[in-house]
Amino acid sequence: MVTLAEVARQAGVSPSTVSYVLSRKRSISDDTRRKVEAAIEALGYHPHAGARALASNRSNILALMIPLRSDMYVPVIMEIAMAVTTEAREFGQDVLLLTKDEGTQGVRRIAGSGLADAMILMDIELEDDRIPVLRETETPAVLIGLPADSAGLACVDLDFEATGATCVEHLAALGHRDIALIGEGEGVYQRKTGFAARTLAGFQRAAAERGVRTVHRSCEGTYESTAGVLSRIMEERPHTTGFVVQNEAAIAPLLSLLRLSGRAVPEDTSVVAICPDQVALQASPRLTSVSIPAEEMGRRAVRLAMAQLDSAGGQQEPITLIPPALTARESSAAGPAA
Repeated sequence: MVTLAEVARQAGVSPSTVSYVLSRKRSISDDTRRKVEAAIEALGYHPHAGARALASNRSNILALMIPLRSDMYVPVIMEIAMAVTTEAREFGQDVLLLTKDEGTQGVRRIAGSGLADAMILMDIELEDDRIPVLRETETPAVLIGLPADSAGLACVDLDFEATGATCVEHLAALGHRDIALIGEGEGVYQRKTGFAARTLAGFQRAAAERGVRTVHRSCEGTYESTAGVLSRIMEERPHTTGFVVQNEAAIAPLLSLLRLSGRAVPEDTSVVAICPDQVALQASPRLTSVSIPAEEMGRRAVRLAMAQLDSAGGQQEPITLIPPALTARESSAAGPAA
């Protein structure tokens, strides 16, 4: 086993300097930090977890609570989880994985046991029952999402309200006057999951401001459910020429169904998706989309958590809402009104 003293000799610094580099408790010059990091890599040094915990009075673990639901898009969830894990390692932290099913009991278990120094919570609902427990136990925490009452909480998320508005404004600027939002499964809205509710609010607000007629329908994402949703939309609003899709699973069925019905994209119908870039680029035609910044959200959440710990309970960072970035591709074009 390589010791801290051996790392210090290799780097030509004192053992205390190596300790400060590892703990980040003191400011160290970039040159010294690079020497220590090079020595650590060259010798293959790994700090003893138990010793680190005793020395710092920390577990050096972040708890990540993720949703495992059939109506959630798992690839985005896992991309966020991977970003959290990767960024945590940059701070010398390990990640303890919890599921949303543990709910308030999971939060209390972490707060009471000291298993983790801080928590990162995903799948935030507008009235999330985990939040009162966080406040009661004063557990350092970061939410990837935005509840209705965010006072005193550290939150990071895509600005989904602005995202819904951006999609409407893009289609309205192209001349589309009847726009449909095909959203997540019904259960997502029944739980008042924040990202879906805020997207709908922004979509409806922008439509009212632009004088655009809209309809919103939830969708389970299967071919059959997407076919039923599209059929109902066209029966109720036959002049619909613009679609906003916030349901990755429904994208391929929708494009297929539009082709089968004789509605060419984008000549007859424009489609804008809220989805990862990979999904948008693999579609045919390539989709105009607002990207989900999953990696950025995960990394920022870890930095917010570490900032809380380093400030020893000081003032929380403000809410971080990442502005939407719409990329126009092949699936949107001028509508009939243009």
